[in-house]
Amino acid sequence: MNTMHAPATPVVYSMPDVEGVVHALAQFVLTAQHEAILKKGRFTIALSGGSLPKMLRGLIGAPGVQWDKWQVYYADERVVPLDHPDSNHALCRQEFYSKVPIPVENIHTIDVSLLDDLEELCDAYEKDLILQFASKDSARFPIFDLILLGMGPDGHTCSLFPGHELLSEEDRWVAYLEDSPKPPAKRVTLTFPVLNHAARVAFVATGEGKQETLATVLDRPEEGLPCSRIRPLGGLLYWFVDDAASAQIAYPKTEWK
Repeated sequence: MNTMHAPATPVVYSMPDVEGVVHALAQFVLTAQHEAILKKGRFTIALSGGSLPKMLRGLIGAPGVQWDKWQVYYADERVVPLDHPDSNHALCRQEFYSKVPIPVENIHTIDVSLLDDLEELCDAYEKDLILQFASKDSARFPIFDLILLGMGPDGHTCSLFPGHELLSEEDRWVAYLEDSPKPPAKRVTLTFPVLNHAARVAFVATGEGKQETLATVLDRPEEGLPCSRIRPLGGLLYWFVDDAASAQIAYPKTEWK
């Protein structure tokens, strides 16, 4: 019997405006949380930086969120102190954590004592993931309940940039780069194998500035932009976009219910 999973086909939800995306995303996260907690008593989620933390505002004060069951990781992080303006953690704290009661110990940050040793920094974050996942899910890679991602203007996601050698990383869970084309240069990131083993991956992209890149990612995946290469095996893939961002795509849209 063939047990190989086919890569997920993207499901695209396009809302009239940003607030529509915020509302739908909150409902979606709540559903993913509910199913994960029913199944295994916890909800593992990886967050990104950029505009994403602000897009989670629909969860603030929402009924049904079991914040104490959340285990939060980062899809990528900049190798800077946690209170630095470039830190994804600092951004998430400002836009999201400061407004919701996630226990501090459930938020998994990089170890700032290792900022000068990127190899050790990645190993330490990988060990944190192993503690969460390895004994509970006997898989080659961690299986996140949900990974939330953004899309850069060049089609990058996490710290996986077009043409970079990290795109071909097949073994590590967490990898580093010192030559990010977008500052700061030093970053750590989850790798494609981890992203593509998630139960659910959801991209969030809004605004007309995303039109061309979104059309390339969805309509011409053969061009191989990093966002196009996220197709979870045995998982589900979603795009939450607004009509301004999706104006140029030929890819079929699904009505949000």
